[in-house]
Amino acid sequence: MKKWYFLLLIAFVSCKNSDEPELASRLVDVQEVKEMKKEEVLALAAPLMGDLAPLIGGALKHDIKLYKVRYTTITTDGKEIVASGALVMPIGAAKVRLLSIQHGTQFEESDAPSYFKSGTESLLALFMGAVGFATAMPDYVGYGESKAEPHPYEHAEGLAVPAVDYLLAVKEFMKEAKTDWDNRLYLAGYSAGGYATLATQKLIEASFSKEFNLVASSCGAGAYNKSLLLDLFVNEPTAGEANHNRSYIWVLQTYNRIYNWKKPMSYFFKEPYASAIEKDGYKVNFTGSFNTLLNPTFVSSYNGGGEEEVRKAFKENDLTHWKSLTQTLLVHGDADTYVPYINSKTAYEGMTEAGSPKVNLVTVKGGTHESSIQEFILRTYIQFGANP
Repeated sequence: MKKWYFLLLIAFVSCKNSDEPELASRLVDVQEVKEMKKEEVLALAAPLMGDLAPLIGGALKHDIKLYKVRYTTITTDGKEIVASGALVMPIGAAKVRLLSIQHGTQFEESDAPSYFKSGTESLLALFMGAVGFATAMPDYVGYGESKAEPHPYEHAEGLAVPAVDYLLAVKEFMKEAKTDWDNRLYLAGYSAGGYATLATQKLIEASFSKEFNLVASSCGAGAYNKSLLLDLFVNEPTAGEANHNRSYIWVLQTYNRIYNWKKPMSYFFKEPYASAIEKDGYKVNFTGSFNTLLNPTFVSSYNGGGEEEVRKAFKENDLTHWKSLTQTLLVHGDADTYVPYINSKTAYEGMTEAGSPKVNLVTVKGGTHESSIQEFILRTYIQFGANP
């Protein structure tokens, strides 16, 4: 399933008068959406920042321009498509750093960053743009220009490849626009965005280190340990909130499609849940511990050592045991019932054991998935500000 090897094969073309290959163009076009004053950005950001607003509001130094960028990428089945993303550029900045923010779970396509919809995560891009970063936020496959495609939810390769392609397109645009970029790249994301950020970091370090000088990343509350979560969610009680269950169902549906298991939902879930999921997908509204939704036959098979292809797929998407040379911050609340804290704990331990010299874990004591967001924003700001 390492389809990004295919990406690398098709991405390189011969250069005239050069022995070095260059990457094929990803950029399709760029549409300017509007300009915003920094005071407008602060007014929008203040509710999200809460108590942090007075502390870091003074960091907004620039008015900004908002763009929608279209670019080419490939899906998990190797199909070339046009996708999109948001880009926020600071106006009048003498020199900019590039930041890519990977957004979290979005159940509604209309929340895609390139729409710049009020109350969505694109606000983070506006804020960091006003700070002085050239801030990219990919829509992901399945949103924006590529909304007709299924979204590869919580699939490492399916998220990382389009994210890197988007950064290559943004790099092209900045070169064409003669942007004074200092060639440094930063990555950030929370929840599903934290997972996408770490997956993107891993791909850049493995295959695109010559294209990007990746300085630091900040990953908040991501589900990095997929195989451990599978064990827990099959056998242990969960909080049972409907939006939590939607996410867990979505992961199973995504892997069922990408790995070509061809299993009906009744294979994984008992009735009446299976029929409802077949009809409405992850947009069902089921409360109750996730393991109480599961088909007992599947549970028995899994706990008896079966379901090898399911285990293999979840293991393939683990991001817990690998060596990274990038300054990596993991932020997670230890009372998180949506994405359990053990994800960041085991990622920190595994990456450290693998020889990562710059990984750090910040534990938000008593922090839930929602209440830890402000701490993540503050720590991210400090992390990136420490690399001026």
